[in-house]
Amino acid sequence: MSKNRNKGGQGTPATVALTRAGADFTLHPYEHDANSQAYGEEAADALGVPYGRIFKTLVAEVESGLAVAVVPVAGKLDLKAFAAALGSKRAAMADAAKVERVTGYVVGGISPLGQRRLLPTVVDASALEFGTIYFSAGRRGLQIETSPGELVRLTKAVTAAVARTA
Repeated sequence: MSKNRNKGGQGTPATVALTRAGADFTLHPYEHDANSQAYGEEAADALGVPYGRIFKTLVAEVESGLAVAVVPVAGKLDLKAFAAALGSKRAAMADAAKVERVTGYVVGGISPLGQRRLLPTVVDASALEFGTIYFSAGRRGLQIETSPGELVRLTKAVTAAVARTA
């Protein structure tokens, strides 16, 4: 994987964060279908990547405020496990408008990197099974590929089993 490969004109706050951190990453653009609501599955299909290697960024509310979950697109967030990973008793999915306002990204293009402020983050432990994983680069139609270790390091995330099969 080469640093900043295929970056030309694709800069987002997420790619800026990776570049500033000196991280190795590859960008993977694809044609986004405006009618698609299954953003992660669409990316996996367009890029020919197994669903287990493409991760979606979800934002939930816990007692201390908003927090980010990074889980495979093939699964769902286990809210109880997510809350426990953050030392909370409960979690609930956050309102989309609030998420967009706080992260600076639109739904379907939310990246765990480059958000307006660093939120507590949990990366599903399944990410560690792969040399590289894919996640949104901060806009629909653009995925980042990097090591799960880089994602964990840059988001100061904890890893835990927070995904369940859909």
